[in-house]
Order: sequence, then structure tokens, then C-alpha cells
Amino acid sequence: MGINEPPHIHVESAENYAKFWLNPVALAKSVGYNALEIRQLRELVTEHRDLFEEKWNEHFGHP
Repeated sequence: MGINEPPHIHVESAENYAKFWLNPVALAKSVGYNALEIRQLRELVTEHRDLFEEKWNEHFGHP
């Protein structure tokens, strides 16, 4: 996890978990979410990708 992997986010709720790569937006792993929820999550990640990448770069010290 972290700097040795491409930018990504983790999504967790109750017993569910998903990991999305940010560029391009793609599902890396999912446990517990159904297809509709994954589609909705992917849409949200796509909508906010620039912000997620900005925060990733701030956290890991990339320009």
C-alpha cells in the first residue's frame, strides 16, 4: 500500500470494502458491494478524481 502503488482510494462501509485506482479510474478490488453500488462508487470516484489525486500527492509528497 502507499507510495509503491499508483494513486488509489479505499472505500469502506460496514462489512464492505473497495479499492479504486485513480488514473484511469478502475476497480482494483471489492468485497461486499453489489454491482449497482460499485457503479455508483465508480461514478463518485470519477467525479472527484482530481481532488483525490491532489490529496494523494499532498500526502505522499508528489508535485
